[in-house]
Amino acid sequence: MSGLVTTGEKNLVLVSGRAHMDLAHAVGEEIGCGVSPVTAYDFASGEIYVRFNESVRGADVFVLQSIEGDINKWIMEQLIMIDAAKRASAKRITVVAPFYPYSRQDKKHQGREPISARLMADLYRAAGADRIMSVDLHASQEQGFFDGPVDHLFAMPVLVDYVRGRVDLTNTAIVSPDAGRIRVAEKWSKKLGGAPLAFVHKTRDTTRPNVAVANRVVGEVAGKECVLVDDMIDTAGTITEAINVLNNAGAKKVIVVATHGILSDPAAKRLSESGAAEVVVTDTLPIPVEKRFEQLTVLSIAPLLARAIHEVFEDGSVTSLFN
Repeated sequence: MSGLVTTGEKNLVLVSGRAHMDLAHAVGEEIGCGVSPVTAYDFASGEIYVRFNESVRGADVFVLQSIEGDINKWIMEQLIMIDAAKRASAKRITVVAPFYPYSRQDKKHQGREPISARLMADLYRAAGADRIMSVDLHASQEQGFFDGPVDHLFAMPVLVDYVRGRVDLTNTAIVSPDAGRIRVAEKWSKKLGGAPLAFVHKTRDTTRPNVAVANRVVGEVAGKECVLVDDMIDTAGTITEAINVLNNAGAKKVIVVATHGILSDPAAKRLSESGAAEVVVTDTLPIPVEKRFEQLTVLSIAPLLARAIHEVFEDGSVTSLFN
């Protein structure tokens, strides 16, 4: 398929960087347009070359890049693709970043620090983006960093539908890995019939990356099937500490649920040995074979992205997807 959908005089073009082509093809298949062919390669010096193989003049162009691994390279590739679309006379350019880059650097913890998530929004705008679409931002206020429309999608419907069939809803507790995620846990509770809430009290050293200590659980979890919810799993230090606290508190079983499976080393090893019954993530990021383990379940986010892209293209309501 060519990556083009035509409605009246409007054209939808889906293009993708090289970071997660499997997701791009799945989204294109859901939309019914495929992915428009792009020539992209690296020069010996490390510079990136990009050229669209088909015309995007007057089109509604969606530039998808799911950034993981060599993130700075993939960010640059996406920026170059946006610039190429602008210079090829695209009518509107939408950044589709299922996992928003630098999202954890959304505020200053100490003096003389950057706010890198804001910088990313500025770079997208400077390159020529008119709109941004992302899934489960680390902090909702990041929507205000971009000077234009932002479609903040939620993976919760996808995750809840799966988890509902994996637990006993009459004996379930929704657990936040820290106090900052209580609001997300509250939404999960409503979706799962008012399940009781709990959270793991932890301390974090902001001067050391990926270091947190889980101390105790606040709430009743003894004998319950616990659903531990978060937006992302990176090295899995926080999550495995939380699993240990819940098991020590007498939880019947623990299912971990997160949108973004970054799974930096040694996450896979930690999670496989953590005592969790299951770890559920979506494929907003590529998860290669070496990061997979027996308890891991990966759900497709492509249908959600495809529906959101279709609503934007047709000037419909993205909010209606979550009502």
